[in-house]
Amino acid sequence: METAFLVGLILALLWFFEKLLGTPMVIRPIVVSPIIGLALGDLQAGVLIGATLELVFMGAIQIGAAVPPDVLVGAGLGTAFAIISGKGTEVALALALPIAVLAQSLKVVVFIVRSWFMDFAMKLAKDANIKGLIALNFGGLILQCLMYFVVGFAAINFGSAAVESFVNNIPEVIMNGLTVAGGLLPAVGFALLLQPMMNGKNILYFILGFLVFAYLKLPVMGITVLGAVIAFLVVFEKKPETVVVSNNNEEGLFDD
Repeated sequence: METAFLVGLILALLWFFEKLLGTPMVIRPIVVSPIIGLALGDLQAGVLIGATLELVFMGAIQIGAAVPPDVLVGAGLGTAFAIISGKGTEVALALALPIAVLAQSLKVVVFIVRSWFMDFAMKLAKDANIKGLIALNFGGLILQCLMYFVVGFAAINFGSAAVESFVNNIPEVIMNGLTVAGGLLPAVGFALLLQPMMNGKNILYFILGFLVFAYLKLPVMGITVLGAVIAFLVVFEKKPETVVVSNNNEEGLFDD
């Protein structure tokens, strides 16, 4: 019961701060999982799971009306179940995505409920009721935080024993398969991120990174530093184009 309350509270507070502070990315797995790990007494596992899940969910960002899998719930509950069961990253990878997809549906339901606030918001705006608009905005935020708390609390309180029993009864061959899949999922995450970015202009940088890693055996940190240097040169060292403006003078200069 205490663990369930703690996990639910963490999920609710992280969402509250994410929206209140202007999207500081505190709901990303690389932040959520270590916090859950610290709360459950296994910070090291939380850090490792968070880094792995961040690669998987790197492209899962809400843009416009699109609602991606809920990264906060997926990372939080995936990490919690992995630590409770004692099985580590493989279990987190196996559980995080299905949980995130389920939470995505619940979030859509909350969005539908919050859409009912719009008529009232229009009335408050017409009356220039600023305090009422602020209270309504916080009401919607608290409603969604409550959804995260209930989901986190219910999942851990009623599902942890079932999940632990399920994980303990998974055949070894399937666990080995999950381990292999865990190694592939980060690559899939990077592929999803690169898909909308890759074009004829920047594919050369991708090829350069592959060559540096595959043939020069440069470590990841070295490639990162090299990429930062190249980015700086491309952005800041470009010479501005010279624009010549003529006013029919022989020298092509402005008159005083």
